[in-house]
Amino acid sequence: MSALPGPDAKGLSAKTITRLKTDWWKDYEAWQKRDLGTRRVLCIWADGVYFKPLMAEEKQCVLVIVGADEYGRKELLAMSDGFRESTQSWREVWLDLKRRGLKQDPKLAIGDGAPGFGTALREVFAITQEQRFWLHKTMNVLNAMPKSVQARAKAHLHDIWQAEAKAAFDFFVETYGVKWDQAVGKLVRDRGALLTFYNFPSEHWKHIRTSNPIESTFATVRHRTKRTKGCLSRKTGLAMALKLLMSAPKKWRKLDGRNRLPEIIQGVEFRDGIRHVQAAA
Repeated sequence: MSALPGPDAKGLSAKTITRLKTDWWKDYEAWQKRDLGTRRVLCIWADGVYFKPLMAEEKQCVLVIVGADEYGRKELLAMSDGFRESTQSWREVWLDLKRRGLKQDPKLAIGDGAPGFGTALREVFAITQEQRFWLHKTMNVLNAMPKSVQARAKAHLHDIWQAEAKAAFDFFVETYGVKWDQAVGKLVRDRGALLTFYNFPSEHWKHIRTSNPIESTFATVRHRTKRTKGCLSRKTGLAMALKLLMSAPKKWRKLDGRNRLPEIIQGVEFRDGIRHVQAAA
């Protein structure tokens, strides 16, 4: 408890704890309704996060949205319970952002490729490009391969996004496609979404290939809530998570290459991370 109200938590009575939880829920409801109309969000990270103890109600996870604005500043935009795979759950999250003032489509959405995530994104923010988390995809591909080749295959997967060469993608397909076609199929079917980052400045690549803004932040939530015995109620789980997450933005780094953000807003074309200048006619 001391992580939430402070060092005096040891002296709090059960009655005081109940009152605090009520106040936290009110804070959560007010936060969920806050106006986003003054923000120009260019990039968003989205993920469905599981943490224990699970909330008592039927919802499976917490859907989290972190955004970066035109100055490269990151902010927690939304957090609600839902189903990670559900189009309806993600649709509700996207529509709520729009209802609260996010009128312009973000330029990029980074997610884990859950079926509902991409479908709902295209319905609500039609022009937003999608980038898949590379860590999640790497794990999915390797899990479909024998352990004897996983280390070597992992190194070749890393070459695709660390060596900054699209040719590494084709090399992986040619090297492993015949013998482990199911594993390679998991990679090939998402090729476009996995390589979207090439359409953005190279300075941004390390930010937009990963779910780190969400994963690292929720590590704090997991660390605290795992000490709770039994299941949290829906209200308590969400309220506690928000209170813990409110300190996270203080540690978030701004995007590198912030001088490139005006170009992103203007719709400047980037190829392989470099600004593309069309030749004069």
